Amino acid sequence: MDPPLKPGADPVGQVLYNGNSYAPLYEVVSAVPKRAVSLAQRAVLDRARELQYQCRRCGDRWEEPLGKGRLCVPCGYAMTLWEQHNQAQALARELVADPAVVLLVVDVAPDSLPGAQGVAVVSAHDRQVLYADAAGEYGSSERAAVLDRLDALLSGRRVVEEPDFLGPRNRYPHALLRLPNSGPVVSGRDPLHAWAAPSSNANESLTRIWAGWYGWTDRRSSTRACAPWEWDGGSSMPWSRSLDLVADGLSMASLLHRIADGTEPVWGRAAWTVDGYGVGQPEVSA
Repeated sequence: MDPPLKPGADPVGQVLYNGNSYAPLYEVVSAVPKRAVSLAQRAVLDRARELQYQCRRCGDRWEEPLGKGRLCVPCGYAMTLWEQHNQAQALARELVADPAVVLLVVDVAPDSLPGAQGVAVVSAHDRQVLYADAAGEYGSSERAAVLDRLDALLSGRRVVEEPDFLGPRNRYPHALLRLPNSGPVVSGRDPLHAWAAPSSNANESLTRIWAGWYGWTDRRSSTRACAPWEWDGGSSMPWSRSLDLVADGLSMASLLHRIADGTEPVWGRAAWTVDGYGVGQPEVSA
């Protein structure tokens, strides 16, 4: 059998195929034999092909190549959730290190007593209370003054709010601008209140950060960390929720610091902790 050949000179032409792809053409007379592969090189290549079928995290073998990441399906779920967990800590560290970051806590229930309607702003960095007052009734001059005060206080700051996919609605900052069970108030003021963007479109959400850290999911194959009380009313949240908004804001700030420090617990059945392979283990090579 003739030895395999490779180009020994520059191409002399090219072929266009599939409309936008080119293949170079070489003269056969200029071809030279390919360098022979040593036994050691062949063993390395064979081992690399073999490992394409073996999960680098748990070592299980699969019938199909596992691709670039070399993770089987269960380990892929676990590591995706671990990445969310890791990103949540990175974000918490970024937030608590920034003196301009604040936690905005509201409780606005138009049908409740005035004492139940309030606003508090707490620094995430040093846990200092920057503002705390009653919100005033909807449509009143007191409410307008609160909105103006928040506009000035929160200008240029990075805001962290409490809810994301967590109710009740009176805890959302944009509840300050809304009537109960209605759309945004049509007054022309809404675009001026960037801190009141609905559904965490503009602001970080404490719930989202904590859910990513905690790692709870409703099924083994899920790659989305959620807040467990979406489905499990028996789970308790790790920050306080009361009519004392200052205490709630301080509790939220403390949670951010615990996540940043790595001392906040994770779900006991978090995907990366219960399968016996953990995180950061050496790759399986045998």
